[in-house]
Amino acid sequence: MPYFTYILESQTNGRYYVGSCEDVAVRLKRHNEGATPSTKPYRPWCVAWVQQHASKTEALKREHQIKRMKSRQYIERLIAGNG
Repeated sequence: MPYFTYILESQTNGRYYVGSCEDVAVRLKRHNEGATPSTKPYRPWCVAWVQQHASKTEALKREHQIKRMKSRQYIERLIAGNG
């Protein structure tokens, strides 16, 4: 079963959130319902970028790699297709 690494963008302030999951649509719905405390104040969210992986391990590794960069510019390059 495929897993995904995703980047969400807040429609209220342009903040980004990086995560991984099995079903991006279901996960986005949960973020927008306020089920995730760290994203609740910045709703609504939209999907800005998605990358598919063959395993959960690969998706988590990619999520952590992006988070370790701690760079808005890096995330924006990924979204633009240049990363």
